[in-house]
Amino acid sequence: MERPCGLLTHPKEPVPLKSISVTLSISEFVAGVSATLNYENKEKVPLEVFFVFPMDDDSAVYSFEAMVDGKKIVAELQEKNEARTNYEDAVSQGHQAFLLEEDDSSRDVFCCNLGNLPPGSKATLALKYVQELPLDADGALRYVLPAVLNPRYPLSGGAAGSGLTGKTPMAPGEHLPYTLSLEATITSQLGIDRVQCNCPLSATEYLGDRTSAQVSLAEGHKFDRDVELLIHYREVHAPSVAVELGKPAAKPVSLFFSGGLMGDPSAMVSFYPNIPEDQSPITCGEFVFLMDCSGSMGCPMSNQDKSQLRIEAAKETLIWLLKSLPIGCYFNIYEFGSSYEAFFQNSVKYTQDTMEEALRRVKLMQADLWGTEILAPLKNIYSAASIPGHPLQLFVFTDGEVDDTFSVIREVKSNRLRHRCFSFGIGEGASTSLIKGIARVSGGTAEFITGSERMQSKALRALKHSLQPVVEDVSLSWNLPPGLAAKMLSPEPTVIFRGQRLIMYAQLTGKMPPAEATGEVCLKYALQGKSFENKVIFSLQPKSDANFTIHRLAAKSFLQTKDMGVTDTPANDKKDVLKVSLECGVISSHTAFIAVNKDLNKPVQGPLVRRDIPRPVLCGSSWIPVLAGGDDHLVQLISLQNADGSWCLNEGLAVVLGVSLEEILAALPLKGADTSGWATVLAVLWLHGNRADVKCEWELLERKAVAWLHSHAGAHTHALVKAAIDFLNSSVDPAVFAP
Repeated sequence: MERPCGLLTHPKEPVPLKSISVTLSISEFVAGVSATLNYENKEKVPLEVFFVFPMDDDSAVYSFEAMVDGKKIVAELQEKNEARTNYEDAVSQGHQAFLLEEDDSSRDVFCCNLGNLPPGSKATLALKYVQELPLDADGALRYVLPAVLNPRYPLSGGAAGSGLTGKTPMAPGEHLPYTLSLEATITSQLGIDRVQCNCPLSATEYLGDRTSAQVSLAEGHKFDRDVELLIHYREVHAPSVAVELGKPAAKPVSLFFSGGLMGDPSAMVSFYPNIPEDQSPITCGEFVFLMDCSGSMGCPMSNQDKSQLRIEAAKETLIWLLKSLPIGCYFNIYEFGSSYEAFFQNSVKYTQDTMEEALRRVKLMQADLWGTEILAPLKNIYSAASIPGHPLQLFVFTDGEVDDTFSVIREVKSNRLRHRCFSFGIGEGASTSLIKGIARVSGGTAEFITGSERMQSKALRALKHSLQPVVEDVSLSWNLPPGLAAKMLSPEPTVIFRGQRLIMYAQLTGKMPPAEATGEVCLKYALQGKSFENKVIFSLQPKSDANFTIHRLAAKSFLQTKDMGVTDTPANDKKDVLKVSLECGVISSHTAFIAVNKDLNKPVQGPLVRRDIPRPVLCGSSWIPVLAGGDDHLVQLISLQNADGSWCLNEGLAVVLGVSLEEILAALPLKGADTSGWATVLAVLWLHGNRADVKCEWELLERKAVAWLHSHAGAHTHALVKAAIDFLNSSVDPAVFAP
């Protein structure tokens, strides 16, 4: 198959990107990444090469270097407009120039322009960044290397340096003209239990009583998916504080940072509070589900054989969520793309009738609404009057293809006092900037669903969070020696969810005490009238780090709260963003890295030709939706449950149970009794006996069912349970039906 190269003038000529290598260093729950891109211009004319590199929104890019024909050029971080001007001037004068900047509409996509790459020239670009690693529900740390050039956005057009191009050519993974290698070193005093990857690895080597590990990606990796590493530590719940030594020669850059952020020691505080789960979730709330129905939702969840389509997985998840809502709440569903439509004019009370109407509409959903415009439906949702006693809980499902991430985040932030937003990135390549940003500014949570992961598990976990009583009076206090103070660089948490890890950064100012001195930090919060606290005592002897990992992550945390994009950051905040970005060397939307090589013996001759590097095709048209193995009966059973938690006795239930309707009726222990109680007991037993592996997905459904049983079957519940266990020959403990 001939490789489609789109904008290339000579499609059969090789593109100059030859290989990508990534070196990864993971220490505890922080990663340092060095990505090296190798180019070679084999054409007879000079090239200006354009490259896109997506990464996690929490990444802090702090170094950019180029090696051109053996000469090293170190990039300088400058104010963005100044850097763009210098880049254009250098290119116009025939110099080699390199410009690295965030895309104007999102902080997790980086654009690299190479100006005037001479014929026969070789160039190596090295990009370094640090990032926090998110924690999965099972305690595993997750690192993701996005599929390079992943087509996540309808990218903004324009001249070089003014945003990403929407015309970057596409190519199937097996025909991409470049290769990827990845090597990772993992160290932790917590002990490494195991390392997993969604792509083939070379042999994993564990060292030092499993306190370190070496892993590498097997040769022949295709760019058909993100590379995901899961690191399971033996202990992850212990709170910790790490103190990092600053740069003694750093000069103050603002009144906010008296000694300069890089000059003082920085502290990274990690808490994993053990918040008890309330077994009686609240029953109030307005639940609004915002579902992406753009064309890209018709893509598969992954490029694995028979992978389910994103829209199908999302529809199944919506069914789960609708069935799990509590009686007495209000809800609505919006589908959006280039346009949007609400299922109901206003949020409606959750009843059997409204639930059935919503389910009918959900089943008709298709990925046919073209582009992705989320801002308009968001504004419509926020314009509606609040329902007294029912706080708004917003659930957003999207694969992340939006035009202006900053505008969406700003809109959510402006309404943060009246709602929480729980966001879900669907499929490989979802925008971490969008998904994490809208959750962060509203006090919600963010989840990413890729590959073979079950969307239902993560969505139901978020619903449980929204139904739990609010954790109140959250505060962080420091107990430090006299003369030493802590200035918070991260916003202090206002909401804490069960199973959530908190990472915060602080600047330590004043006189550092002797080496043996210690400090203490305490996290306090209240839940349903009870007070809780987590304390950790830590050494005040700072450790040195040549990469200043904690300082740069602290700067990134500060920038995330202040930087709202090139055009919308307030003037005072822009001033602080520029100062912190330039001092710490961490890129922002207002700064860019530029490197210029002026040491050529002669100007580059010939017309300058633009080349956009092909990106992999991750969205095919030959995929068909399929249910994960064994899920068809589970989906059917869930779809049969009534809004109040009960099941009706009918042929659909009989099919799931694998017996005839006549047999079920014949086994009814109380002749003439309401068959709904009998059907509900049988359904709950089937869930426990057949799908206990995904209990987290139907736990709320079961709670509704058991509550309904005790309010309707009453004293007959015990007899129904005993007869159902005998009828199904079940080994399930009858205690699951305890009120």
